[in-house]
Amino acid sequence: MNVARTQTGRAVRRVPGPGAVLAALAAAQFTVMLATSIVNVALPQIRAGAGLSDSGTTWVVNAYGLAFGALLLAGGRVADLFGRRRVLIAGLALFALASLAAGLATSAGVLIAARAVQGLGAAAIAPAALALTMGRFPSGPERGRALGVWGAVSGAGAAGGVLLGGALTQAWGWPWIFHSVALGAALVLATVAALVPQDAGRQAAGPEAAGRFDLLGTATVTLALTCLVWGLTTARGAGWGDARVLGALGAAAVLLAAFRAIEVRRPNALVPPRLLTTGRVAAGNLLMALLGSVWIALFFFLPLYQQQVLGSDPLTTGVGQLPLAVAHMLGSALAPRVSRRIGATATVTAALLTEAAGMLWLSRISADGSYLADVLGPSILVGLGLSVAFVQLTALAVDGVPRQDAGLAGGLVNTTRQVGGAIGLAALATLAGSVTAHAAARQPPLEALTAGYRTAFLVSAAVLAATAVLALLLTRRNNARPSSATAALPDPPPTHLTQTGSKAMVTIDETAPVIVRLNTVIDAPLAAVWGLHTDIAAWPTWNRDIDRTEVDGPLLPGNSFRWRTHGMDITSTVHELVLGKRIVWGGPAAGITGMHVWTFEPDGIRTTVRTEESWSGAPVEAAADDLGKALHDSLQSWLSHLKARAEHAA
Repeated sequence: MNVARTQTGRAVRRVPGPGAVLAALAAAQFTVMLATSIVNVALPQIRAGAGLSDSGTTWVVNAYGLAFGALLLAGGRVADLFGRRRVLIAGLALFALASLAAGLATSAGVLIAARAVQGLGAAAIAPAALALTMGRFPSGPERGRALGVWGAVSGAGAAGGVLLGGALTQAWGWPWIFHSVALGAALVLATVAALVPQDAGRQAAGPEAAGRFDLLGTATVTLALTCLVWGLTTARGAGWGDARVLGALGAAAVLLAAFRAIEVRRPNALVPPRLLTTGRVAAGNLLMALLGSVWIALFFFLPLYQQQVLGSDPLTTGVGQLPLAVAHMLGSALAPRVSRRIGATATVTAALLTEAAGMLWLSRISADGSYLADVLGPSILVGLGLSVAFVQLTALAVDGVPRQDAGLAGGLVNTTRQVGGAIGLAALATLAGSVTAHAAARQPPLEALTAGYRTAFLVSAAVLAATAVLALLLTRRNNARPSSATAALPDPPPTHLTQTGSKAMVTIDETAPVIVRLNTVIDAPLAAVWGLHTDIAAWPTWNRDIDRTEVDGPLLPGNSFRWRTHGMDITSTVHELVLGKRIVWGGPAAGITGMHVWTFEPDGIRTTVRTEESWSGAPVEAAADDLGKALHDSLQSWLSHLKARAEHAA
């Protein structure tokens, strides 16, 4: 264990490096994605071994996806309220136990129930892990690289599940599919417990956070999504005109309308309406739903074509997914670099068009084709496009989200992908089946089957092309914002209030032992937030952590102010001031040198406030973990007080 000694000789455990933490969190996401696809190749063997009917075989896949997709929002909010690390560990434990039960199942009911509990565990794991990742990498290139890793392991998990499922089924039998997932989840749990540091406890403000869980909204949306996914999956076998299907879809529509009405009126809403108007959250989730609609279908139809038409065995089918997985990981690694070079909008649009080209190529498969001629080339194109699009859309879906809603935003983007996947798979499977049934009257069975698969890939290509057009329209930021956001700011005095010239911006010490970056979105205009934050003399009236302040002269670069917080007297010097945009101050206190940067970004009637601070000096080096947590809690409290006062005044 890495430890340091304080000046009193007390041992202090060092927080693991960001790379180790990211590896542990990414492993959790990999496990969730692995379980999504690992059963696809082994369904015939599972059916025979557990005595499943046709509908029961379908539910081996759907029970996991249904519980996963329907409960993701609840999982994200629970993680926000009760602590993301705590919820992640609990989810991994439940996931491991359910996987073990699935491997030991000898009846259809037990197997399907275990898969549903697996989905429940996954619904806790995915949003908590993503929120912890976003908290560890708040912004900038580091977040881009983290999301690149996230995209790589997500794609590798989905593709690797097909490979591992085929290998295990052929070597030791289908139960080892679930035993291997249970073992992997247990190892990930141990890794997370050892490497991922405690988050700041409950993320919602105040000790009453647990009582603010939106139980009514959670129950309504969970039931609505359950009806929707059940109706769509049942329609594949029963038909769209079946009374049960129509009833389920109708109930889903009514419940979703009720959920919207509930959320608008509840102060502790599961999905606060403000979340969908934050940054580009709504655009990111819409596009992710469309991407998900072809993503899940791809890993359903491609192995079927390889096995049922090309005649590949499970192991060969799994190995055939390796080029797609490698392309996916490569694209995920390149995504942040490409985005920095050509911009987010151009990157996501090009990625979607690349994937569309791969799907269009797959729409030319033939009944007498081969893996090299029909599958390999388009798989590489699809893998590259899919990975880059996933990384960019995940970033969009959490763009500008305040820390207290990070788990919810992670749950929402996973929900839209899962629900989009269920809708897309149901629609495409029904379409492919209809084409196959119509073609079977005049073509040999393999020709008819291939015709259905070709149609599914062709429609997928069209959906992706349309998504690319939407991405071009929805992901652009309006750079020509009206000046009303800053119109109410006070006129600068006839002194150098605003930093000008070629002098570089002042920033934090990136080599400091302690660095904390946080942000929040305030439902108040920029002028109000900026005025409140820079009125230093009035800080004690709204920030309970500050006892007193003394300001001599105007707030200008080079001038200082004194303030007392947490029993410490601090003198800070203003290093940079850009009216309505940025303020930087810092200085030494009790042997600690701090540098504090605040930036403000207007978005209509809302303002995004970002803060980053570095601490260096001997006391920090001796107790970096303790002081890092203290700084995090202090800045989180500051942002909460600022948000509360500004929104109350607005």
